[in-house]
Amino acid sequence: MNDFRYGPVEYYLVGFEGRHPDPSIFGALDDLIGAGTVRLLDVVVLAKSDDGEIEVFDLEAGEVPGVSELDPLAAGLAGDEDIEMLAELVPAGSSAAIVVLELAFARALAENLARAGGEVLRTDRIPAPVVNAMMDILEQEGE
Repeated sequence: MNDFRYGPVEYYLVGFEGRHPDPSIFGALDDLIGAGTVRLLDVVVLAKSDDGEIEVFDLEAGEVPGVSELDPLAAGLAGDEDIEMLAELVPAGSSAAIVVLELAFARALAENLARAGGEVLRTDRIPAPVVNAMMDILEQEGE
């Protein structure tokens, strides 16, 4: 069996007000990268005008403060079709970042399972707000 070079990859669409994100947004991401929890494969920042026009910023040219310090491993992985599809979800007059992350812990899990003769057949994601709301309900019922 070959070692897994990459684990599962997830696209995150992170919305924010204004034309550019606050640099602290990417500082939080940098903490996870530094800890080895995720690897940053790509990041795209875009703005949607009030009339629906999409502008994609050139991050290498330093057009977005706080992003130029990030070093994506596969810049360009989020293709034009991905950007167009995700941009539809961004409200007019606001901005977003498309962040493509490899889940490093999941790579290790998939690799260890494969070594033992197993494989991940499917994963499902429950959004954090839903999990937290359900846990609050369960904790209240247990009191």
